[in-house]
Amino acid sequence: MKAIAVEPDPAAGAALAAVSFADAYRTTTATPGLCARQAAEAVFASPPAWINALMAVRNHVMGWFGVKTSAAQFAPTATARVGMFPVVSDSPRHILLGFDDRHLDFRITVSLRDAPEGRTAVTVTTAVLTHNLLGRCYLAAILPFHRRIARYMLSQARFA
Repeated sequence: MKAIAVEPDPAAGAALAAVSFADAYRTTTATPGLCARQAAEAVFASPPAWINALMAVRNHVMGWFGVKTSAAQFAPTATARVGMFPVVSDSPRHILLGFDDRHLDFRITVSLRDAPEGRTAVTVTTAVLTHNLLGRCYLAAILPFHRRIARYMLSQARFA
């Protein structure tokens, strides 16, 4: 399935005080009875080795700056996660993931809506609020990777 760039879901940014950056990608599936959590799990469940390698580099470098680098650090009390991301809120058609850090806050929304021919549109929206120079530099450095990773992960998701 191909993921295309679309307008960001306002709900992702609504969970933040303001938004420094937002983007969104959408694909469609014919999977019946799909809920937002299942869609999010399909998107984030099994990143390929090249994404894991990029995340290892990110974690190593950002650890020098005291930035959170593990799922436990992101939200130590969160019991619900999708991949490494803590669940902020969850409903059948919309799941909000994310965490706050000293350099930036971010949210990922996976939302579902009906599409033509009995299909379901799955949209993944990312919204970021930067807090300082480190956050702005970090965002600038990761954006080229983020765009490729977000589109790839959504395109490769196998909605069951």
